[in-house]
Amino acid sequence: ITITNDKGRLSKDEIERMVSEAEKFKDEDAAMQEKIQAKNALESYAYNMKQTIDDAKGDTVSEDDKKLVLDKCSEVISWLDSNQTAEKDEFEHQQKELEG
Repeated sequence: ITITNDKGRLSKDEIERMVSEAEKFKDEDAAMQEKIQAKNALESYAYNMKQTIDDAKGDTVSEDDKKLVLDKCSEVISWLDSNQTAEKDEFEHQQKELEG
């Protein structure tokens, strides 16, 4: 992180405080980013799987398998809607269940 004082508006103490705050929140920001990536990956996987099954021709996937996959995708999407604040490991667990 680079903070400059081109116009002389910030004191050295203010700059040091800003740098220290940025460092303090760096780990929290990284954890939040990982959580959001896990959520987006799960959501994308569920919708892509649902779309793929919807587009599948009758011969390639049996109706029972189609229903099973669509039901599981709908269940995961519903879980996502009601668990927006879940943790990264919860999103990853849901994706592993969907993949299995």
